[in-house]
Amino acid sequence: MSNRFHLAIAGGDLSITVPWYQTVLGCKLDMSEEGKWQDIDFWGNELTLHATSPRYEKGPERERHSVDTGYVSVPHFGIHLLLYQYNDVKDMVQAKAKFFDIPYTRFQNTSYQQETFFVEDPNYNLLEIKSIIKEKIY
Repeated sequence: MSNRFHLAIAGGDLSITVPWYQTVLGCKLDMSEEGKWQDIDFWGNELTLHATSPRYEKGPERERHSVDTGYVSVPHFGIHLLLYQYNDVKDMVQAKAKFFDIPYTRFQNTSYQQETFFVEDPNYNLLEIKSIIKEKIY
């Protein structure tokens, strides 16, 4: 049995979206079916980008929920990374793209303290990248 997580999302134009995951987030490619879908190694998890009609507009304003010191956009998905990995990805995003929500720290001085940021892929999928300082085992 595997504990690998799988998520399939609308990837829009894969010729644009797939390279973004490689160059901005540093993800590696896995299986694919040319022009239909591409698996992304999302830090040991399987993220599948399906070719869809590209979203040319974000649509309605995103709903935001108050979480400690920030307002989190929903829906979103993301990953918990070790601090050095988080910092590497943060640096790549800063150099090659832009933050949807800039990095900040929440739940300070608790066992849930984390640094987090949000980034949006070319098809307007929202991702949260975070590092938990003292991660709790689920």
